[in-house]
Amino acid sequence: MSRSDTSPPVIRSLLETDLYKFTMWQAMLHRHPQAQAEYRFACRNTPQYPLATLVADLERELDHLCALTFRPDELDYLRGLRFMKPDFIDLLRIFRFQRVFISVRADGERLEIIVRGPQVHVMGFEIFVLAMVNELYFRRFDAAPAIEEGRRRLKRKVETVRAFVRDEAPRRHPFQFFDFGLRRRFSGAWHEEVLRTLRDELPETFRGTSNVLLAKELGLVPIGTMAHEYLQAYQATGVRLRDHQKAALEDWVQEYRGDLGIALTDVIGMDAFLADFDLYFAKLFDGLRHDSGDPVEWGEKALAHYEQLRIDANTKRLVFSDALDMPKALALYRHFADRVQLGFGIGTQLSNDMGLPTLNIVIKLTHVNGQPVAKLSDSPGKTMCEDQTFLAYLRQVFKVPSPR
Repeated sequence: MSRSDTSPPVIRSLLETDLYKFTMWQAMLHRHPQAQAEYRFACRNTPQYPLATLVADLERELDHLCALTFRPDELDYLRGLRFMKPDFIDLLRIFRFQRVFISVRADGERLEIIVRGPQVHVMGFEIFVLAMVNELYFRRFDAAPAIEEGRRRLKRKVETVRAFVRDEAPRRHPFQFFDFGLRRRFSGAWHEEVLRTLRDELPETFRGTSNVLLAKELGLVPIGTMAHEYLQAYQATGVRLRDHQKAALEDWVQEYRGDLGIALTDVIGMDAFLADFDLYFAKLFDGLRHDSGDPVEWGEKALAHYEQLRIDANTKRLVFSDALDMPKALALYRHFADRVQLGFGIGTQLSNDMGLPTLNIVIKLTHVNGQPVAKLSDSPGKTMCEDQTFLAYLRQVFKVPSPR
């Protein structure tokens, strides 16, 4: 059944998004305020019922989102983050999402969502819309047994981490993890329960959340720096295509001047990233984030790169965030913890581990200033580009072979 008009809205605040949406937003405002962008929704797996049936509910949720504004206490919270600039906070004071920039329709059984407009006005839609689709989808299932199962699984995670910390030999660097699960959570209420539990039960190892609203409300550290869209945008903002990663990293350094120092590596693939990540950037950035490809292979490449540059990897951090669960995180920790600082961003397996098949949904940047942009992921299934000619050219420029 479709939700009734009296059901609570999925999104209750404009802070209910990932921190990196704010940090990328500020950087784009200052560097490319006139950029025009297009984003598109995709579901990478087969849902248990057609997502097209969510259109009417999603339309209502979007109307609600576009009526929200930032409250004074929310602006005060953002202002208290030392990397947020006064002029950006001034923009947020008057900001409101514009309904005209986003369209939703059924395409057969598929859900089509297109976001198109000035990038600094539309880039914020992504996390809100993904959270809406996910929660509306799971409202069709019986919540009580799902939550009961979710609590059992959460308890096992807590017990697993406690036993690991208690029984494993101490390593040079501590085990730390954080929540990246907003976009694919079972529900907002469940997400909050998970974070409260982790905060109270694992205060030494659970270090924060990407969800800015829950970070504010629960006294957690907001976590995040950049996502793929930031580096992708530079493929179409006037710099030579071969130089777009270096241009994006340089602008980030100039914008944040030592804060937010974790760079994302897989927009063109790890090898192409490291070719641009020279001694200058390796010294300026605190570390790297993994989001596709084999994590051990990626980590070994990162460590070899630091060694080649004669940088002590123990002064750097590797953050893993690709489809992690707790066993994978602990295995990666065992492999790397004596050689480099680590962090583990766990998403769906924290916020939606309920015994139900989950959705693999994304909203990806497809065009900037009328030109196609792309991600050449280290995981072939994550590559996303509508223009195969541009994709082939991008592979040629960065010498990335086509997948077999």
